[in-house]
Amino acid sequence: MNQRKYFGTDGIRGPVGQWPISADFMLRLGHAAGVALARNAKSRPKVLIGKDTRISGYMFEAALEAGLVAAGVDVGLLGPMPTPAVAFLTRSLRAQAGIVISASHNPYQDNGIKFFSSKGEKLSDELEQAIEQELDAEFATVPSERLGKASRVDDAVARYAEFCKATVDEHFSLRGMRMVLDCANGATYQVAPKVFAELGAEVIAIGDRPDGFNINRGVGSTHPQALQLAVLEHHADLGIAFDGDGDRVQLVDRRGMLADGDDMLYVLARAWHAQGHLKGPVVGTLMSNYGLQQALDALGVPLIRANVGDRYVLQQLKQHGGVLGGETSGHILCLDRATTGDGIVSALAVLEALGGLDFADARQGLLKAPQIMINVRADGAREALQSDAVKQALAEVEQALLGRGRVVLRASGTEPLVRVTVEAADEAEVRRMAEKLAEVVKSSAERS
Repeated sequence: MNQRKYFGTDGIRGPVGQWPISADFMLRLGHAAGVALARNAKSRPKVLIGKDTRISGYMFEAALEAGLVAAGVDVGLLGPMPTPAVAFLTRSLRAQAGIVISASHNPYQDNGIKFFSSKGEKLSDELEQAIEQELDAEFATVPSERLGKASRVDDAVARYAEFCKATVDEHFSLRGMRMVLDCANGATYQVAPKVFAELGAEVIAIGDRPDGFNINRGVGSTHPQALQLAVLEHHADLGIAFDGDGDRVQLVDRRGMLADGDDMLYVLARAWHAQGHLKGPVVGTLMSNYGLQQALDALGVPLIRANVGDRYVLQQLKQHGGVLGGETSGHILCLDRATTGDGIVSALAVLEALGGLDFADARQGLLKAPQIMINVRADGAREALQSDAVKQALAEVEQALLGRGRVVLRASGTEPLVRVTVEAADEAEVRRMAEKLAEVVKSSAERS
């Protein structure tokens, strides 16, 4: 699978109109997926298509639909739905695959495609390979009597809302709680207010008026300032911000303070560990705060660090039999409740774990270490990590921080960029070390 021509490790994404994020490619992609799915199917396959709210979603939805139908595959159109909803509905409606049209937290000018298997998980390598091969084959439409049919799934929002509510105890209630929901003008704008209101909360929604162009613009989990202000303005008990496709979430406590994925992992791990529900280690990433590691150590809960990316977190959870993991960005995996990161489900899990305790108080046991990250952008920056000078400087910082902090040098996979991250209790020391290490990386890059 190292020879993939189109698929990355998490689908396809890029600027709209630039290959392969173009209507003609999506037509061929739908057809290729349909042919690959139909090849070993005992009956006519069915594929679900969901999307976020960006304007280009209509164009790509139509192109994918036409390609799939031409290959003899039935299509279920879900309309604007969160990415995790497509994963759930693919399983629930016994479809052979699900397709999400979304560029997540990117601006409206971008879009992308992600596939789910019949189990609501990533497609197998074999099926992705088969789709890749069909993309290069001649486009051929099946005879008219074998053409697929497309239909709208009218109850998709209601089905997914019921699933979300079913992930918490049947007696769980949010009555008496006032909360602000920031839907990022994205895929959660219909379903999120519905779920929390039906569980009894007084819901004040912002970022819930998508127009095709305003997704993630000044709102959502990547721009939480709007939510922080709204929580204080409305004297709310909690604020919840989703990203454009609804798989990430950030929280704001009643004081207007932002809580990221590390805060949520801590609250969940502490509650589940106390209840005896936590299985395996908690899985974070290389960027999870050192304070989270210390707080979990104090609970007797191990933390394993995966590479950055929810797919790597998922791999480690499966490998070690864990159920809880996530990224600082708010992409939380609760595998006892969902097969993929789900912003709504994760927020409900945190609220259930609180058991009536105020969120601002519940995270007091997590003392985050000051973290300084410096991006070193230069030709040869990635190669500089192999230089003796960088290796020596890194070893010196690691030795100085042994047992009380952490240092990470991480090269970008797509740019001539190295991220230098240092964490420890003394912020001045952290900054000094990060700047020195960044300078060594830059100098080594310039010499290479």
